Amino acid sequence: MRHRKSFNHLGRTSSHRKAMLSNMASSLILHKRITTTVAKAKALRSYVEPLITKSKDDTTHSRRIVFGYLRDKFAVTELFRDVAGKIADRPGGYTRIIKLGKRQGDNAEMAMIELVDYNELLLSEKKAVKKTTRRRRGGARKTAAVEAVAETVVEETKTTEATAKEETPVEPAGENTKAEE
Repeated sequence: MRHRKSFNHLGRTSSHRKAMLSNMASSLILHKRITTTVAKAKALRSYVEPLITKSKDDTTHSRRIVFGYLRDKFAVTELFRDVAGKIADRPGGYTRIIKLGKRQGDNAEMAMIELVDYNELLLSEKKAVKKTTRRRRGGARKTAAVEAVAETVVEETKTTEATAKEETPVEPAGENTKAEE
């Protein structure tokens, strides 16, 4: 019976599960995004997030603790050097799991797990997304006022460009060469 067994064993022995999670965590840290099954992604999230939290405190002790889990000095260096700087002000939730659908061969649920601060597409979308409303009161009056302001701005820029052209005198090229001789 599996009474009070709180984590997913993933159908593996303890040593195999630890080695697999260590390798997946190293790959996630080095590549910032990996594709795996949903069950493995959820297990990996609970495995890697405490390690990322430890990386905020860059001491020899925390490096040795993290190395004990990851067993990859390049991943530990990347974690403490690059990743820790980006997540320094984040209180938790360092990873994001995005479900991708089912795998063709065995119909397993697939997911992509990634470090949150490294997805440039989602970071740029938050800035670009603008909230729109469906219901407007006085919409015709507001749009007319906006168009009037836009027309005055365009007219002002045209007049400033015209005055700038008038103020700069252009001398013919023939006069300059005669004066120099």
